[in-house]
Amino acid sequence: MENITVLGAGSWGTALALVLADNGHRVRLWSHRAEQVREINEQRTNEKYLPGVRLPEAIIGYDDLDAALDGVSIVVLAVPTKAIREVLQRARMCLAAPITIVAVSKGIEPGTHKRVSEIVTEEISEWLEDVVVLSGPSHAEEVVLRHPTTVAVSSPNMEAAQRIQDVFMNHHYFRVYTNPDLVGVEVGGALKNIIALAAGISDGLGYGDNAKAALITRGLAEIARLGCALGANPLTFAGLAGVGDLIVTCTSVHSRNWRAGHMLGQGKKLDDVLESMGMVVEGVRTTKAAYELAKELGVKMPITEVLYEVLFDGKNPKEAVDSLMARGKKQEMNDLMNIFAEQ
Repeated sequence: MENITVLGAGSWGTALALVLADNGHRVRLWSHRAEQVREINEQRTNEKYLPGVRLPEAIIGYDDLDAALDGVSIVVLAVPTKAIREVLQRARMCLAAPITIVAVSKGIEPGTHKRVSEIVTEEISEWLEDVVVLSGPSHAEEVVLRHPTTVAVSSPNMEAAQRIQDVFMNHHYFRVYTNPDLVGVEVGGALKNIIALAAGISDGLGYGDNAKAALITRGLAEIARLGCALGANPLTFAGLAGVGDLIVTCTSVHSRNWRAGHMLGQGKKLDDVLESMGMVVEGVRTTKAAYELAKELGVKMPITEVLYEVLFDGKNPKEAVDSLMARGKKQEMNDLMNIFAEQ
């Protein structure tokens, strides 16, 4: 049994806290909002993010970061990627012993182009024992219903990954695999949100399953191209953190990135979409970072490029899809073989 702190009481942080509590661990769930913490402790609910779900008694809410981190050795980092640096800078002042960070947020930072594990290492290196990344096809709304779910964990230290595998593994509904390819696991988890936005736009335009299947398939090729340019193993993108996460995020109404894209495809403006969502849409920020990184590395990512134009240059979504269809002829197998040949 471990004492574990989850930083971030959104839907995913809360769902993982429930898994950990089911596994017999003592869980502290931190939020910066005192009223949310009172609801968790007094009502045993988190209605804004997971309506109708009752939380186990083993989950205790905290709004005091110092108290939440006191004496724990494992910290699950579940805040939005844009808040990670601020939260870690605050956490650094509270720690008295090294910790293992389990990063479960998915994204790439615009400007620096750093993955979440790199941000963690940069901000908290003096107190960091290990960093482990958890990713894969996993909607919080289904995890809290204890529906079968599989994810992957990765770390520069595979012994740490195996420790976290044991901590999260629940033989009834939450299966955890290890994967030694940290770069691939993180890139797959981050970039699938871009393709999910594009798939939502396609659905919002009424283009149907053929178009979405094409976006998912060609989107996977883009993810693999950029991932391999960063040193990932291409086989990772055929696994849980690649095609598995891509499928679930592009096809489910639980996906906030798909929902945001769907509204864009129906003609709504980005600012209005983000305001109506009420939750962070990681794919928007990641699109900017991936667009910048692809330009820097000379990697071709046509879906990402046109999505960038829709999000940040005001391009009409239908014109964006039409521009993808009008591209010059390509040979599919040559494209795929080039990904492997670069390894």
